[in-house]
Amino acid sequence: MQRFIVLFFLLTIGKVVSAQYKLSVSCRDKSTSEPVAKVTITVNGINKSVADEKGEALISLVSGKYSFVFSAIGYSDQSLYLDIKKDTSITVVLETASKNLDAVMVISSTRNNQRIENSPLKVEVLGREEMDEENTIKPGNIASILGDISGIQIQQSSATSGNSNVRIQGLDGRYTQILRDGLPLYDGFSGGFGILSIPPLDLKQVELIKGSASTLYGGGAIGGLVNIISRRPTAKQEAVFTLNQSTLKETNFNTFLSKRYKKTGYTFFGGYTLQRKVDVNKDGFSDVPDINAVIAHPRLFFYPDGKTTIIAGYTAIFEKRNGGDMQVLNGKADATHQYYEKNKTNRHSGEILVERKLSGSSKMELKGSISSFDRTITTNSHYFKGNQSNYYSELAFIVPYKKNTLVAGLNIVGDKFSKQQPSDYVPLNNFSNNTVGLFVQNTWNIKDKTTVEAGLRDDYHKTFGNFLLPRVALFHRFNDAWAARAGIGFGYKTPNALSPQVTDYAIENIQPLPSGIKAEKSVGYNAEVNYKKDWDNKNELFINHAFFLTQISRPVIANELANGDVIFSNAAKSILTKGFDTYVRAIVHEWEIYLGYTFTVAERRYLQQNQFIPLTPKHRMAFTVVRDFEEKGWRIGLEGSYNGYQYRLDGSKTPGYFFAAAMIEKKFGRKLSLVLNGENLLDFRQSKKEALYTGTVTNPAFNPLWGPIDGRVINLSLKVTPFKK
Repeated sequence: MQRFIVLFFLLTIGKVVSAQYKLSVSCRDKSTSEPVAKVTITVNGINKSVADEKGEALISLVSGKYSFVFSAIGYSDQSLYLDIKKDTSITVVLETASKNLDAVMVISSTRNNQRIENSPLKVEVLGREEMDEENTIKPGNIASILGDISGIQIQQSSATSGNSNVRIQGLDGRYTQILRDGLPLYDGFSGGFGILSIPPLDLKQVELIKGSASTLYGGGAIGGLVNIISRRPTAKQEAVFTLNQSTLKETNFNTFLSKRYKKTGYTFFGGYTLQRKVDVNKDGFSDVPDINAVIAHPRLFFYPDGKTTIIAGYTAIFEKRNGGDMQVLNGKADATHQYYEKNKTNRHSGEILVERKLSGSSKMELKGSISSFDRTITTNSHYFKGNQSNYYSELAFIVPYKKNTLVAGLNIVGDKFSKQQPSDYVPLNNFSNNTVGLFVQNTWNIKDKTTVEAGLRDDYHKTFGNFLLPRVALFHRFNDAWAARAGIGFGYKTPNALSPQVTDYAIENIQPLPSGIKAEKSVGYNAEVNYKKDWDNKNELFINHAFFLTQISRPVIANELANGDVIFSNAAKSILTKGFDTYVRAIVHEWEIYLGYTFTVAERRYLQQNQFIPLTPKHRMAFTVVRDFEEKGWRIGLEGSYNGYQYRLDGSKTPGYFFAAAMIEKKFGRKLSLVLNGENLLDFRQSKKEALYTGTVTNPAFNPLWGPIDGRVINLSLKVTPFKK
C-alpha cells in the first residue's frame, strides 16, 4: 500500500512537471497601439511578473484556470480569465484611466518618456480630458487653462490688441519658451499673439516645466517652458465638431478629424474665430478687439514598417485684429476720434518628424521645422510690415541600458527679422540669430527608489558666443507615499529687442540693441516634496510642495525715455525670483479637486528703490472642483482664483481680486453634448478701479494691465462626436 502511494505521488508530480506551459503577453495602449512598459501582472492574487520596456512578458504556468489582473500607472486595470492547456500568446489592451492624477502621466518633455512620479525634472501636465473640456469652454486658445495652474500667470500686455504672454514664477514672458512637439514656436517678432493662436481641440496634452530647462531645450527656457503635444491618429475613426457662442460676441467653430490605417494615417484640425469689438466699460475704446481668424493644421503619418514613424505637418494661421476708438472702428472718424490699431498676421509653418526604433529599446528622432510670420501694423499715424522666419533641426538618440537612459543630440536653430517695406521711422534694423547646440543627458535609476539625472548642453551663438549649460537633478522615493526631488540648472537668453515685455511698445519707438550688449545668464534651483495616497480604490490624493529660486545676471532691461523711445542695456545687478508653490490634486467620491497656491518674491536687484518686478502678484491662489455624473449625463465644474496685490510701475499697489467661473455640461448619449459656461462671474474689471488710459481721446496712453478688462462672459457650446460609440 505504501509503495502504491509513493508511486502515485511520483506519477502525479511527473504529470504536473510535464504540464508546464508558456504564456506570452504583449501589453498595448488602446489609443496608440504602442507598447505599455512596466505592466504588473498578477496571477491568482500574486504578483507574478512585470512587462519589460517593450510591454512583453513570459510566464510559466501549469495547466489550469487562472485569474489575471494587468495594471500600470496611468491605465485602468484589465482583468482576464484563462484556461491554460497549451502554450498561449495574448495581447492585452490597456485603456488610459479616464480620471488620474498628473503624477501618473507619461511625459515627453524629459526626452526619455518618464512618468511624472519618477521624473527628477518637475513637470505638470494638462491631459486629454482637460483639453476636451477647454475646447467647450474657451475653444479659441489655451491661454485661459494655462492661467489656472499655480505659478503660471497670463499677462495681457495690450488693451488695444489683446496680446498676452506666459509668465512663470514671477519672470517676464520672454523667459518662457513655447514648444510644439518639442519644436520651438514663438519668440521675438513672431511671439506676438503666439499663445492666443493655439486651440485646445488639436492637442493631446500640455506639459509645463517650471524652472530652468535650457540644458534640454536651449536658450530662453530660464523661467520654464510650455510643450504642446499634438494628437495622433488611432485605429478608430475620430471626428469632433464644436460650435461656440459667447455674450461677448465671440463665435467659434472647430473641427478635428483623424484615422490610422495600416501604413498611413492623418489628423486634421480646422478652426474659425469671429470676435466682434466690444467696449465693456463704455469709455469709447474697445476692450475686446475685432478678431477674424482661420487656423488649419493637417498632418500625415506614415508607418513603413513596425519600427518607423514619419510625420509631416503644415500649419496656417490667418488673423486680423482691430482695436481702438469705437467711433473710428465703426467708420466714423473725425478730427477728435482718430486712434486705432490694426494687426494683420499670417503664419505658415511646416514640420517633419522621423522616429526610428533601433536595437532593443533604443530610438532615434530626427525632426525639423521652418516657419514664416508676417505682421502688418497699421495705426492712425504709422504703417509697418515685417517678417520673421524661423528654422529648427534636431537629431537625437534615446538609448536605454540596464536601468538607465542616455539621451544625446545635436540641434541647429535660427531666425531672421526683416522689414518688408521701407520704414524710415522704424529705427530697428534687420537682424538674425543662429545657434548650434550639442546636448547629452543621462538618467540613472538606483534600486527603483532613486533617480539621478545629469545633463550638459553646449550652445554656440554666432553673435554672443559660447554657452555651457549643466544641470543636475535628483528624485528619491522614500516609500509608496513620500518622495522628494531637487535640482539645479543653468540657462541663458540672447538679447532681442522684440522679445515680450510687460507692455507692448510701439515698434516705431523700439531702438536697435546697442553694440556691446551681452546675453543674460541664469541659474535656477528647485526642491520639493510629494505625498501620494490612494484609498477605497477610487479616492486619490497628491500633494506637491516646491521651493524655487532663479537668479538672472546682467539682465537686459528696457527703459522708456521721455520722448517715448525704448532703449536696452545690461543692468549691473541681477533679477531674483524666489518663493514656493503648493498644489493639491484629489479625487474624493468622484469629485475632482485642484487647489494651488504660489508665493512669489520677484526683485530687480539693480534698482536702489522699488526693486519689485511690476505686475507680479506675491500671493496667488487657484482652485477647481469638477464632478461627472456619468449615468445621468451631467458634468458640473466650479473654478476660481485669487490674485493678491501687485505693484504698478510707479510703485503704487493694485487691489487684490477674486475671479470665479462655473460650467455645466449635459451629454445626450455619447455623440452630443451642450456646455453652458460662465467666466468672471463676479464681473471684476480693472476699469472699475481706475481708468484704462490717460491723455486725450485723440492721443491716448494706455495703462499697463494688472486685471481682466473684458468683464463677465457667458458662453454656450455644442460638441458633436459622430463616430463615438
